[in-house]
Amino acid sequence: MTLREETQARETAMLSPRACLAQNSKGRARAEEECPVRTAFQRDIDRIVYSKAFRRLKHKTQVFLRPEGDHYRTRMTHTLEVSRIARTIARALALNEDLTEAVALGHDLGHTPFGHAGERALNRVMPGGFAHYRQSVRVVERLEKDGEGLNLTWEVRNGILCHTKGEPAETLEGQIVRLADHIAYINHDIEDALRGGILYPIDIPVAVSEVLGFTHSARVNTLIQDAIQASRNQDAICQSPAVKEAMDTLRDFMFAEVYTNSLAKGEEGKAQDMLLMLFEAYCKDPDLLPESFQTIRAREGVERAVCDYIAGMTDPFATERFQTLFVPRGWTVL
Repeated sequence: MTLREETQARETAMLSPRACLAQNSKGRARAEEECPVRTAFQRDIDRIVYSKAFRRLKHKTQVFLRPEGDHYRTRMTHTLEVSRIARTIARALALNEDLTEAVALGHDLGHTPFGHAGERALNRVMPGGFAHYRQSVRVVERLEKDGEGLNLTWEVRNGILCHTKGEPAETLEGQIVRLADHIAYINHDIEDALRGGILYPIDIPVAVSEVLGFTHSARVNTLIQDAIQASRNQDAICQSPAVKEAMDTLRDFMFAEVYTNSLAKGEEGKAQDMLLMLFEAYCKDPDLLPESFQTIRAREGVERAVCDYIAGMTDPFATERFQTLFVPRGWTVL
């Protein structure tokens, strides 16, 4: 028996009947020889972490564009927090932590530079629209490894696709990531808004704090424990009515006070204009695209190639491209 088979045997013995076992995966788009050490979902974790798209997350906006300070969240730190929350819930429910972690680490690989502002910009100009969760799937299926994709398992790709809205993921592990994503971003965005002087503790609705707690750690702990208790012996990952109502109220509060706040989001218009100008420039002269995107141009069209290129940019790289294409450079007489 290989080490992988031993791990799979432990999964069968120890995990809940509701868990998605690695040995029962629907498999990959392209069949591969099994690893003697790692299960299919463990291999997916490694493929995501070693991908270029994952490394770029550290230079992509979470909520605040280019904040002055070292402790504001980036898309990378958000992803890591989602992973920790999701794994805690999965472990408590005896579900598959490896599948949960793979979905969590991959869920935002397709996010644009400048956060949701960039996503809205590309959605305006890309035929058929643009959504980061669909782009995340495209990254792992088509864009990584010079067009080969990461060839992840079906369950991981399904969890990534369903992590935001629409139909829930087919696995409970994928459903956990959707809830963990909401728990993470609402609470760390509060913390960042407090740090930036956008919010003050007294601003948070008292009725919400009385249910969820008055501190960051208390709120996260309440939401995690509630998800565990409410989801026991259920066919879906859920929350108790009181906690769900408080969380929904908190989310509405954040949209009203932070996500549309002129101080916090005042630069988003500039970021969107920059990406729209880049999109137009590359569509007019697609020869400017890197060689790796020329195959996409030939097979799927210029707009698809340009969208993929811009969506994959980090904040500083998008800014550098804009400066190169649109900002006059100084010159020196030799």
